[in-house]
This record gives sequence, structure tokens and C-alpha cells, in this order.
Amino acid sequence: MNWWRRLKNNPLAMCGAVILLIFYLSAIAADFVAPYDPYVSQTDGSLLGPTQIYWRTTQGKWLGPHVYPTTLGPTDLATGERELMVDFKQPSPVVFFAQGLPYKFFQITFDRHLFGTVGEGKINLLGTDEQGRDQFSRLVHGGRISLFIGLVGITISFPLGILIGGISGYFGGTIDAILMRLVEVLMTIPGIYLLVALAAVLPPGLTSAQRFLLIVLITSFLSWSGLARVIRGQVLSIKEQEFVQAAKSMGAKPLYIITRHVLPQTASYIIISATLAIPGFIVAESVLSLIGLGIQQPDPSWGNLLSLATNASILVLQPWLIWPPALLIMLTVLAFNLLGDSLRDALDPRSL
Repeated sequence: MNWWRRLKNNPLAMCGAVILLIFYLSAIAADFVAPYDPYVSQTDGSLLGPTQIYWRTTQGKWLGPHVYPTTLGPTDLATGERELMVDFKQPSPVVFFAQGLPYKFFQITFDRHLFGTVGEGKINLLGTDEQGRDQFSRLVHGGRISLFIGLVGITISFPLGILIGGISGYFGGTIDAILMRLVEVLMTIPGIYLLVALAAVLPPGLTSAQRFLLIVLITSFLSWSGLARVIRGQVLSIKEQEFVQAAKSMGAKPLYIITRHVLPQTASYIIISATLAIPGFIVAESVLSLIGLGIQQPDPSWGNLLSLATNASILVLQPWLIWPPALLIMLTVLAFNLLGDSLRDALDPRSL
């Protein structure tokens, strides 16, 4: 277990692991973490900035953290701006475990959220979008798609790449030649362009869940080829080891030897590759959603929340709509890369 001690003593690895743990737990418990329904619009709440939290009333009385009902008034025809209207007569305390819209978690109904307000005021930590929906709630719920698409992707692509690479390396000959030519063909296909082309011809009536599954299947089909080549190279070396020859002499079948004796020897590389491959799936979904070919509105994902970046005025006037999803994607990719690099160093036989 020297590799585990080395990993725990690596602050970058622990930092990446903590970030990913927070993100995934927040996505799993999104209904609890998010204070509002990501699909419900607030009345006269379009494009509100992050809510200001007050500690004292307008009379100077200490009240603790609280907010006031905030809306946008009609557009000024002369300036084109909308007046921010704050009702200072209705302070709404900010509390933890606030009561809100009921939701189900493992078939049990709850109505408590991590934080919220008591009263008419709303707390929009990251403001609202053009439909008046709470941006923080949409980010948390969007993480369910953007984060888990990577886990689902490697669940599909890695077994395929491992099995084909193992069979190719173990048997060699004609089987190896045929499988490797297939791998080389797949590796020459420009992934992002194929994704765009295939996503563009998908039927328009598909739900976001169906699009999600199709995106995962497409990206998984393209991403297993590189892993198969590396596994093949490792199997070519492992199959000459004495324990494999002993299994052969005892009459073990080839498939049993591959799955029971050969492929487990590649586990360290597979674990490292998995942590480094997940960001690719996340970025692929984000790019497709960004250009309007992935998850469609009103369903949130970090990619389609970023699609607002195509509007220059939004980028300048409402930056709270752009930077949070961009930073979450960058932090997730960085955390996986830090964890993957640290695992590679910790599992290096020369360092054990």
C-alpha cells in the first residue's frame, strides 16, 4: 500500500479529490443543495444580479443575514435600462435547512433545502438568467449531466477497449491485424467533427435524456480505440510471463486467462487512464451543448449554460451567467488531471 501513502501525501492529489467529492455529492443531492426549482421562473426576476446579503436593517437594527424582495422595473425608453426595485419593508432572513418545494430522494419526500429564505425575498447567489430562473440551482442540477456523462462514458468505452486490446494482444496473428486496422481507422476520425455531424442529424423531437444517452454512446464509441492499442502492447508482454504459461499448461481456456490473469495486470494503467479520460467526455458534452447540439433548454447542463457566452452583451453586462459554468468545467477537468497525474506517479513501479 505504498502507493496509497504516496497519494495521501500529495497535496495536489488530495485537492483534486476533495474538489471532485464536493462536486459529485452536490450533483447527487442537487434537490437538497439547490434552493429553488431550476425550471421555475421568478416573477419580474429576469437577469437579476447576485443577491446582496444584508446584516442590518435600513434603520440600523441588527437582524443577521437577510435579503429583500428584488425585482426589475419596466425598461426606461430613454436609456434602455431597467430599474432595480428593492422592497426594504420586507426583510427575509437567510437560514440553513430552509423549507421549500418538496422533492423525492430514494422515494422519500423531503421539503428541506441546504439554505433559503423565510419570507418573500429570494436569495440568488449567482443571479438569475433571462427567464428569471435561479442560476445557482441550474448549475447544481446541470452538474448531474456534465459530471456523470464522464462516468457513464468510461463504463461503456473502457470494457470495450480493454477486451478488444486484450484479445488482440493475446491471440496475435490475423485477429490482431484485423482488430488493429479497425482501431487505426477509428483513431483517424476527428472526434469533435463527427460528434457535431451526428448530433446535427439527430431527430429534433428527442428529449434531453435521449440526447444525453446518444452523446455518451457516440463519444464512447470513438474513445476506446486508443486504450485498446495500449492494452494490446501490455498484453503482448504479459502473456509471456511464467504465471500465464502455467495457466496454459493447466488447460485454462484463452478467455479465462485473458480476463483472470492478463487484464488484471493492467489495472494500474486502466485506473490512471479512467481519471484522465473522464474530462474528455465532460468537455465533449460541453462543446456540443455550447453550440446547441447537446442538451437542450430548459434542461440545464454546464455546456448549454455556457451557450449564453455567444452573446457579447451578456458577457459584459451579466458576467454571472458566464463565469460560474466556465469555472466549474475548468475546475473539474483540472481536478481529474491532478488526480490522474498523482495516481500515475503513485502507481509507478519504480516509486513503490
